[in-house]
Amino acid sequence: MNSNGSSKPLLRQGWLRVLLFCIFYFILVALSSVPLYFIIRSVRGKDVNLSELINGDFFWLSIVIAAFTGLLAVFLFRKIIDRKTFISLGFDLVDHISDAIAGFLLALAILGVGTIILYFSGHLQWTDIDFNGRELFIGFGMMLIIALYEEMVFRGYILNNLMDSFNKWVALLVSALLFAAFHIDNPSINIIPIINIFLAGILLGINYIYTKNLWFAILFHLGWNFFQGPILGYKISGLNLPALLQTELKGDLLLTGGDFGFEGSVIDMAITLIAILSLYGIYEKKYREKQAEIT
Repeated sequence: MNSNGSSKPLLRQGWLRVLLFCIFYFILVALSSVPLYFIIRSVRGKDVNLSELINGDFFWLSIVIAAFTGLLAVFLFRKIIDRKTFISLGFDLVDHISDAIAGFLLALAILGVGTIILYFSGHLQWTDIDFNGRELFIGFGMMLIIALYEEMVFRGYILNNLMDSFNKWVALLVSALLFAAFHIDNPSINIIPIINIFLAGILLGINYIYTKNLWFAILFHLGWNFFQGPILGYKISGLNLPALLQTELKGDLLLTGGDFGFEGSVIDMAITLIAILSLYGIYEKKYREKQAEIT
């Protein structure tokens, strides 16, 4: 038995493990929405719709339930099907602190450049500052939970196992497609946000296919969501949260992202593509240098 838990998984094909995991995870998510529905209905005293499951006062509860279902699905499949340890998904931080910092700073850089472009082109202005320490703390906590469970599911489990069946680039593309599909029901979704979420899946996974470590993606995801919504005042994938800066977007929706937020902007698309190409160049260079040292 190796340090990962076992030498052989219960199912040899990585793609099959991912397929079964996705089916199981989808069933868990569907089942978990039932108690959430009845909780909201009992409080509101009326029928509720999908938007009330992911918005308003119950958003935090939907996040906690989604995180629990993700954790449960990954833990069970990692232990029973993969026969490896949970930590081996890529949670080793000691040797990857620089990756974590790089992920966080890259998220801020993309948002910063995009926001500067929108501001100086007259497409964005801040109308007020509303500081509420409690809301910022809760917002940070929710964004941390989202970052942890989505990266654990899509990079830690799905991408990890796909790499057992396909080359790393095919695995990355498939995992990014699944990541985009997971967000298909978000409010105000259209083709531009779908493309941008797919590109985000590529960006979040490109470090993982070289390092098999999650901390770059977790810190990028956390920094992106927290600064996009609770700090800068954009909607997060169509979801509206309390924010420090009260933001008003004006003009072409292709540039501003409209009701979906910055993730619906072609500016985000362009900057993300540049970031992906830059990371590819950096990691390929490091990979070649490492291979040269070995040989």
